[in-house]
Amino acid sequence: MLVVGGPQYRVGSHRQFVLLARTLAAQGIPVFRFDYRGMGDSTGAQREFDDIEEDTRRAVDVFMSMMPRMRGVVLWGLCDAASANACYANLDGRVFGQIAVNPWVRTEESEARTFIRHYYPKRAMSGSFWRQMVSMQYDVISAMRDFLSKLGSSVGLRSAMRDTNATPLPERMRDAQITFSGPALIVVSGRDLTAKEYLDSVDASREWRDWLNSATTELRVLEDADHTFSRANWRDQLAAWSAAWIKKSFPSDFPHTSISSGAGWLRNR
Repeated sequence: MLVVGGPQYRVGSHRQFVLLARTLAAQGIPVFRFDYRGMGDSTGAQREFDDIEEDTRRAVDVFMSMMPRMRGVVLWGLCDAASANACYANLDGRVFGQIAVNPWVRTEESEARTFIRHYYPKRAMSGSFWRQMVSMQYDVISAMRDFLSKLGSSVGLRSAMRDTNATPLPERMRDAQITFSGPALIVVSGRDLTAKEYLDSVDASREWRDWLNSATTELRVLEDADHTFSRANWRDQLAAWSAAWIKKSFPSDFPHTSISSGAGWLRNR
């Protein structure tokens, strides 16, 4: 079941989810795409990724009612949809596995640390950066303000501005992933700061590292890919990894079916 990250609808950027669904269905894997409330063809107020639990549950209900021989589902999600899936999976025994692509764990501090660790050093090594500097085309003052702001955030100088009662997203994701009893495939892009932010967060936690390196979890890295796998060869590789992992993790004969829904059933139940 493809859960879409926001804000977008079930087709996906550059028709990503349509093409993925067709590839999986061609290999006999049932696929269900849907719009949760407030997106695409579904009515209702637009909601954030951490408020789609009911939508996901009803989508699983409908998917399984359409495929009565199916015992459970694999949740597939990109970015914040991967995070929403991780948090939902432990609430529904019908979720047998997860495929999480460039999972979203962003906080102000983690974003700042990621920029300082991965973006600024790479930028400083770029020839175009120095050419802009020499030709006076680069706004040094604004750049320094941005760097200092992120430096302050990375060491938690703005912590007093946050709601101290809220559990940070990285901690929620860690707890959700390490307590999930089923298999998981994690796919990350080499050219994506969201992916690097996730891997840095995992690396900071021994329990999380152990989970990522466990026998039930598989990590795949596509070094040249961007966040949404916008090139055909990246998209095809992601689809191939997804199909192979599903068949390896849940060996059986899959009916050849692809379903798309505007989620009108969410309004009527």
